[in-house]
Amino acid sequence: MLIDLSKPLTNQKTPSNEFETKVLDFIKEWFSDSKLVKIQSSGSTGIPKIFEVEKSKMLNSAEMTCNFLDLKEGNVALICLPIEYISGKMMVVRSILRKLKLKIAEPSINPLQNINQKIDFCAMTPLQVENSLDKLHFIKNLIIGGASVSETLKNKIAQSLKHSNSPTRIFETYGMSETLSHIALRQIFPHQEDWFKIFEDVEISLDERDCLKIFAPKLNSEILKTNDLVEINNQNQFRFLGRLDNVINSAGAKIFPEKLEKLVKQNIPNEVVFLGINDEKLGQKLILIIEGSESEGINQKLSVINYEKSFHKPKDIIFVKQIPRTPNGKVNRLELKKSIEK
Repeated sequence: MLIDLSKPLTNQKTPSNEFETKVLDFIKEWFSDSKLVKIQSSGSTGIPKIFEVEKSKMLNSAEMTCNFLDLKEGNVALICLPIEYISGKMMVVRSILRKLKLKIAEPSINPLQNINQKIDFCAMTPLQVENSLDKLHFIKNLIIGGASVSETLKNKIAQSLKHSNSPTRIFETYGMSETLSHIALRQIFPHQEDWFKIFEDVEISLDERDCLKIFAPKLNSEILKTNDLVEINNQNQFRFLGRLDNVINSAGAKIFPEKLEKLVKQNIPNEVVFLGINDEKLGQKLILIIEGSESEGINQKLSVINYEKSFHKPKDIIFVKQIPRTPNGKVNRLELKKSIEK
């Protein structure tokens, strides 16, 4: 289904599935008299919650992204993320703001499977990108959010596009429900950037824990304190180090699992997660969870990984058929830890 948001809704086609109906229902809600929209958080770091957001602030967020990517009226956007979450809702709001043509693809791990024409703008999760590498050349501007983009996936993206002569630009996003999607982008194709660049009218700083603080008055009137450990450069760039609540304390040593996951993913293509499991002697025992089947080839690649510290090497390695994820594609560490500790 394609909705031309430069034209009245009465001129649109009848929805053919539940997701198309949900998208149209949200568009109707947007044009209602209410000044607020209900948003559901992902629940990746805790219990999902419902909160209300001012439409005016969502428009401010949409304008930041549209300006950055230079989106224009008549461009084609593709929504393939759940409409319940801020990621899906913001794709619609950006389309409304710039009067884009919004193509609707039901959320799945392979949302581009039926795409054979140019798309000017799309937002996807890393898992969706992983399963859409052969179609990325159709997209001009792609933003990836919901989870960090692994080194393995970055390499796969570069390989899939290097001979395509495509104008594709791909960015990793940083944001959360409270910032109404992202407040910073980092290009990963055609150039790989080390630092996230924040949007205009956004200020960042560190709190006493060395975690990121965000002040974006056009998006949220409060100063947002995150649990994300970062390094700041020139007051408008930052590098993500890991989440404070994911930090593993093993025998008194603090271990950042995201840093180790990035290292391991340079060697194997599988999804991996480092966890701290309760241990009487160590406090927390470092283990590595790998999605997929164990093989001699993977074990060989794991054996040659050069960990910076001896305590970075996992005490155990566990292979699982599937790592649990939230509905919008994030690894659900809480659920994974529960299943391992049973």
